[in-house]
Amino acid sequence: MDIRKIVTIVDEVHTEGGRAVTPAARIAVVAAVIGNPWAGQGFVEDLAPGIDAHASNLGKLLAPLVLEALGAPAEAYGKAAVVGLDGEVEHGSALIHTLKFGDHFRIAASATTLLPAVEKRGPAGVLFDIPLKHITDATIRSHHQSFEVRVPDAPHAGEIVVALAAAAQGRPQQRLAALATEQ
Repeated sequence: MDIRKIVTIVDEVHTEGGRAVTPAARIAVVAAVIGNPWAGQGFVEDLAPGIDAHASNLGKLLAPLVLEALGAPAEAYGKAAVVGLDGEVEHGSALIHTLKFGDHFRIAASATTLLPAVEKRGPAGVLFDIPLKHITDATIRSHHQSFEVRVPDAPHAGEIVVALAAAAQGRPQQRLAALATEQ
């Protein structure tokens, strides 16, 4: 796996809606900027060899890093893949939409739900939002949130940004009723 760089972002919200958030609402993101394993090969019919070679290694690398950066147990999580302009969205999807990748994060976070995801293609510096949901119950509305990410110099045309996000809580000052109240 060709890793150009790893970017870590930690965001803490101390005030929301004019009120203190105690403890501060914390979200961490760790993104690896890697060479696209399918770059320069034209249309690749069988992505499985690249998935086998890289997906598990990426999950194993990123899962402990994002939880360490969070500094608290994760309550919500998500993932993203942003493919450079010479690749296909399917290249990013191939790396993150496999248990070989996601199970590393699920196990490390003691999670049971599917990891919400975003994947897209774009130039270096493109903005992307990582969706997050509760780690054991995707219907818990307080934990439905997203976090905006930008890696200024990535992805290059032949790269993929693969990212994991974790939150130590739901949205700051959330006040929506539980989903069960509408059923």
